[in-house]
Amino acid sequence: MFFSQLGYKAQKRILIGLFLVLPITLLVTFSFLPLVNLVRYSFTDYNGYSTKRMLNVGFQNYIDLFTNPEHFTVFKVCLYYLAGAFIQTILALYFATILSFKVRFKNLFKGALFFPYLLNTVVVSFIFLNAYRPGGTVDSVMKLLGLGKYIHYWLRDPGIINISLVFVSIWKYFGLSFIIFLGAIQSVSPELYEAAEIDGANKWQQFRFIILPSIRKVLELLVILAVSGSISVYEIPKIITDGGNGSMTFVMDSVNQAFNYRHFGFASAMGTVLFVIVVIVTLIQKMIFKEREA
Repeated sequence: MFFSQLGYKAQKRILIGLFLVLPITLLVTFSFLPLVNLVRYSFTDYNGYSTKRMLNVGFQNYIDLFTNPEHFTVFKVCLYYLAGAFIQTILALYFATILSFKVRFKNLFKGALFFPYLLNTVVVSFIFLNAYRPGGTVDSVMKLLGLGKYIHYWLRDPGIINISLVFVSIWKYFGLSFIIFLGAIQSVSPELYEAAEIDGANKWQQFRFIILPSIRKVLELLVILAVSGSISVYEIPKIITDGGNGSMTFVMDSVNQAFNYRHFGFASAMGTVLFVIVVIVTLIQKMIFKEREA
């Protein structure tokens, strides 16, 4: 009765508020509160069992993180994945652009490029674990091509192990970037291409002046995902090497600190640093893209 007596705008606001109650509650419960606790625990020596014995240690966890070479070197491993993520993005954009034009058997190529992403990460990891073993698929193919002298211990040599793992990551997640780029490019009006061809624009000019400006937001999103994903790599190196021979990643180290050594306070500091890095990188990218748009 009371609701029916309200005006249309008031009813609309109440309905919108009621619809927002559940998602906001879930967001606060599963995102904001855990983030607050993560930051709070990062200033303590919390062991994961009891908060009654938890002592405040100030910034000691952060100092240990940035001064202890054992923990700080995991950031270097992330640089391999960051480089691989940018290579993956560039290749995905290239193939998506090529296959958006008239190409023979392009549907076959689309399926082949997207297929690895459909495979389970565990399956992909075991496939490459066998491929990289001595005498495995990689060694056999290289011998067949006459490149036997370049064979390495792909998963034992600290100088090449991260490159080997980055290749697995590129192969696995390439399809996602590819299909997102392809969808964005195909959403561009065909009339723009026709007008460009009438004006004598070649394929490169069409890409530069039509495709690239049209997919700028998608490109921005994928760059953010590439940076955050390169820092939070876990499954592939965990399954293939378990962090051995210099392949320990930031997230793997934080998980070990929390669940193997019960250093939940230190692991929380690592998680907080990871969150701050992602936020800073995202803000920097937004500023860069805004300047270019202006």
